[in-house]
Amino acid sequence: MYAIIDIETTGGSSRLERITEIAVYLHDGKEITGEYATLVNPERNIPYFITNLTGITNEMVENAPRFYEIARTIVEITEGRTFVAHNARFDYSFIRQEFKSLGYNYKRSILDTVSLSRRLFPGYRSYSLGNICRELKIGINDRHRAAGDALATVKLFELLIEKDMELNCGRSSLMKNTRISKLNPVLDLSKVEAIPEEPGIYYFYNERGDLIYI
Repeated sequence: MYAIIDIETTGGSSRLERITEIAVYLHDGKEITGEYATLVNPERNIPYFITNLTGITNEMVENAPRFYEIARTIVEITEGRTFVAHNARFDYSFIRQEFKSLGYNYKRSILDTVSLSRRLFPGYRSYSLGNICRELKIGINDRHRAAGDALATVKLFELLIEKDMELNCGRSSLMKNTRISKLNPVLDLSKVEAIPEEPGIYYFYNERGDLIYI
């Protein structure tokens, strides 16, 4: 079960900027089973160059819900689902930061359609959403709007599933391509999940307890 997500923001830094729009398509691996989309009041000015890119103005979000007003909905509709996005770390980091400001630790498993596209559709110059969709003949309506980009990501994701099944004799291996699955299987994943995202000092020990890396 998947939640395919796209957001628009006031800028590129999840620590400094805010979400202005979010779209979520629920997917069962075969088809869309639900959807949710809304503008979000970022409680700050939207820079002109962002408005020029997305078309989202300060007036459009003035009466939109603030993130804390939709937070419960986002938690509930993504519960038990893998978070899928194009350049997933960008969308995921913004959503996690919004929840962090509310005192909530939001965590989901992640699938990045950029990484999957590079593996399953190798050889293209660019894997940006616009370029890879153009190469694969996927139409995008409302480019740089959350619902439009999320729906294009859904279509890309379905092609990725189809290609993955083709390469693996009818069995999907998409979940084996997450970042966590690439780690040494001996590692305690509960400890990996508990690592904070803030900068810090990490000590690595071997099985004898010897410090081998800082």
